[in-house]
Amino acid sequence: MAMRIDLHCHSKYSLDNSFEPEKLIEQALKLNLDGVCFTEHDSLEASGPVTEINVPEGFYVFRGMEISTDKGHLLVYGLKDDSWNTWSMNNYPDAQAVIERIHQLGGVCAPAHPFRPCDSFGDTLLSENGFDAVETHNGRDSSDMNRKALEIARILGLPSIGGSDCHNKKQVGRAYTLFENPVYTLEALVDEIRKGNCQGKILERHILK
Repeated sequence: MAMRIDLHCHSKYSLDNSFEPEKLIEQALKLNLDGVCFTEHDSLEASGPVTEINVPEGFYVFRGMEISTDKGHLLVYGLKDDSWNTWSMNNYPDAQAVIERIHQLGGVCAPAHPFRPCDSFGDTLLSENGFDAVETHNGRDSSDMNRKALEIARILGLPSIGGSDCHNKKQVGRAYTLFENPVYTLEALVDEIRKGNCQGKILERHILK
């Protein structure tokens, strides 16, 4: 059974918006998504409170994070806590060092919104090593930015993932990841990304020009 999961979501715990996580989940359910992943900025533990939210059976809530590195933003999945961070908060640590640390702890990582004009890896993707996937479909990026990201993923031979990068209700689900197989646990989600059994998608009515 295929599943649609928005892998890039921000709530008030990212400290750059006032979006309540309950409202985020409520909107995702209205869009018939199968799950969401909270990727608050620079901290896995920041999203801890979302584990207390009651959700309907068959809907899945995961937690990852979006780390600001010296090369660009990095989406991370599969960690259990913030022990990855041997740097101070908001210090823009070396991207390669962060990637290596994530892998040491059993996680996977992907460049977020790779061709956005700021906070993005851009063409440096070709010289960095260790990415497990590329965010090829970002709900806040233009079609051209997403096309460039998809082409880079093809060149590098990496899986494609997608997420809305939502910071408010209207943005939820604009992009998501289609998993070929069920992902009921974080471990399964990470494993399916590693295997490449996933593909970034844009919600049809939100196709950007």
